[in-house]
Amino acid sequence: MRWRGESTNFVAVTEPLGRVLVVDDDEVIRQLIAVNLQLEGFEVATAVDGQDCLEKVGEVAPDVITLDVMMPRLDGWVTAIRLREEPATAHIRVVMITARAQEHDVRRGHEIGVDAYVTKPFDPNQLIQTVRKLAAVSR
Repeated sequence: MRWRGESTNFVAVTEPLGRVLVVDDDEVIRQLIAVNLQLEGFEVATAVDGQDCLEKVGEVAPDVITLDVMMPRLDGWVTAIRLREEPATAHIRVVMITARAQEHDVRRGHEIGVDAYVTKPFDPNQLIQTVRKLAAVSR
């Protein structure tokens, strides 16, 4: 039913919650994270490993990077260190995602300067909330 004078031309204007670069060598996990973040309202780009991340980060200009630790070519540890060393990327929030949950791994992440540490298997809602908080801080 339409009312007289009712406009049918609605334009949704929503600003994305932020831009996220999802880095994981496992395609299933990479897509799981990407889809969940997109559904939440984030713009998402993906990279298959640390080297791919470093090559794309300037173009993507993410607010947050989710970064797997164990990857070929360039692992998450080295990638995070290089992101922190480079002035153009040092401000980007980094979430390490890994199956390595030992205390020394968590400590190493904090020493490198990562902003959050999520262990696999993870709850997608927990990851979304973590990314949401970090994206809000960086904007």
